[in-house]
Amino acid sequence: MKKTNMLKKNYEYKNVLSKGKYYSGKYIEAFIKKNNKNINLLGIAIGVKTAKAVRRNNIKRLIREAYRDVEDYIYTGYSIVLLWKKKSDIKDANFKNIKDDFIKIFDKAEILTEDNK
Repeated sequence: MKKTNMLKKNYEYKNVLSKGKYYSGKYIEAFIKKNNKNINLLGIAIGVKTAKAVRRNNIKRLIREAYRDVEDYIYTGYSIVLLWKKKSDIKDANFKNIKDDFIKIFDKAEILTEDNK
């Protein structure tokens, strides 16, 4: 069951980036803020200088798919903005690395349910 919607507006991103708590992994940086709703809100951003459009979109697809895989193990009621680290090598972007990063970050943020630990 899908319990995540996407952040779309600039002010939504700014709100989470300014008031959210920062967590860092090897490839992904996450800003997580409680939103007092019954769903999670997800935003993904990759800087233009990181790579060309095709590769950026490929990384976004990998991030979305990895998130979808761990989505059932995340508590609801959070706004999450995921950023690709600029210093991370683009060649290391694969599903397994990103998913491991998610589990590490969400575990640090204490928003993972006990089922996935």
